[in-house]
Amino acid sequence: MLARVASLGLLGLEGYPVQVEVDVSNGLPAFDLVGLPSTAVRESRERVRSAIRNAGFDFPLQRITVNLAPADLRKEGPAYDLPIALGILAATEQIPLNKLEDAFWAGELSLDGQIRGISGVLAMAFRVKNESKRAGRSLSFITPLENAEEAALIADIQVYGVKHLSEVVAGLRGDQELSRISSSLSDIVPLARKSRMARLDFNQVKGQQSTKRALEVAAAGGHNLLLMGPPGAGKTMLVRRFPTILPSLTFDECLDITRIYSVAGFLPRGQAVITERPFRTPHHTCSAVTLVGGGRDPRPGEVSLAHRGVLFMDELLEFNRGSLEALRQPLEDGQITVSRLNNTFTFPCRFVLIGSMNPCPCGFLGDGERECVCTPPQIKRYRQRLSGPLLDRFDLHVEVPRLNFDELEAGIKGESSETIQARVEEARNRQRKRLQDCGIMSNAEMNGTELEQFCNLQVEGRHLLQSAFEKLGLSVRAYHRILRVARTIADLAGSSQIQIDHLAEAIQYRVLDRNQWD
Repeated sequence: MLARVASLGLLGLEGYPVQVEVDVSNGLPAFDLVGLPSTAVRESRERVRSAIRNAGFDFPLQRITVNLAPADLRKEGPAYDLPIALGILAATEQIPLNKLEDAFWAGELSLDGQIRGISGVLAMAFRVKNESKRAGRSLSFITPLENAEEAALIADIQVYGVKHLSEVVAGLRGDQELSRISSSLSDIVPLARKSRMARLDFNQVKGQQSTKRALEVAAAGGHNLLLMGPPGAGKTMLVRRFPTILPSLTFDECLDITRIYSVAGFLPRGQAVITERPFRTPHHTCSAVTLVGGGRDPRPGEVSLAHRGVLFMDELLEFNRGSLEALRQPLEDGQITVSRLNNTFTFPCRFVLIGSMNPCPCGFLGDGERECVCTPPQIKRYRQRLSGPLLDRFDLHVEVPRLNFDELEAGIKGESSETIQARVEEARNRQRKRLQDCGIMSNAEMNGTELEQFCNLQVEGRHLLQSAFEKLGLSVRAYHRILRVARTIADLAGSSQIQIDHLAEAIQYRVLDRNQWD
């Protein structure tokens, strides 16, 4: 007898329907699995056999053939365990076949029949919603109980959470009702921010007012930031507090981030949705593949895991040149495309890049306390690790000086993260309102069309920008980034027009475009 069960697979961040076809026929006992299964999928034969027996059902001593269609796409992961088991039970008439219709099934089976959580459920739920629209009716999605709240974030589908094979069979036989799971989007708020803000706050940092201001501008507009200063100046300490002033996530952003973490298998156990902006800190020894994503079976890299959040690259120039240059395209496009033999995978990666570096190999060039021991050729070779095109992609360059004794001993507290974050939220709300018809969310995402529309300069401003363009030898990309930063500074000031002081502040953040970089 033949049984068909609908399941789902993953291609990058997208789910796609998989038809699990199970044929049980007379012949010598065998269990064959076809349809381009991976090793993990092939191993499901042993899990399914043991789960069916230990759950109290009959495993047929016949020839079993399971086909995973479409057969030209490689099937990964243990999500097919549950649909394969149900297909066998339906093909042997232990459950009614018609009860499997209008539903998608996914879940890993343990040897005793328990149903374990899987990765990528949110992406699968998006696909179930699309299939429901295509079918013109609401379809069901049956998932492991620990993934059910994640799937229930998607409206217009019926989500059921199950935890044991016997429970599923009882539900299909009509002996009990399966547990339907619902999740209200309005109930999910970024509570995790409070715990982080309780530990870290900008008012704990003495001095460094210019650097704090640059971080505020970066947070308000989503701008990339490069910090340069001697060891111990406080670069890392300041950046660690940067997430506490970032604007709260919108719900669409929560779903985007959660989908990435779910597919990557990084969604914390028991947490249905990511509610705070990611803060990723890769080590300088990481490879280009780790940074941008890829591999034989492409997975999101650090740039995608930082989507709508922060990628902090401490000791930027210690990263190998290949890894740094791999950042150029993601920074420009906000997405990374990985090509393989039969498929192309696209992962979103719209993030704020913050890099920190020393001014020279010894770290003390320009320091008022310690003398630099590096030779000019050493300094030049060190700085050449950061190419001009990548430097251009940083909107703000900031020198972080060492604090003197008086500043360190001063008891004056700076502004709290809560106060700064309130200004950032106001500025970001102005941007969302202004850019809502453009399909973008922040000033950092503006292209030529939006720059012409929203970054008009007065005559004095044009003269100032022309002077800076000629004296600093700015590229066209740097010119556009100055306009974006100036627009953000104007938003922080509550101004609809970019004033000359807003533009002057934006220009001063291009410190590394000066001749000293060469």
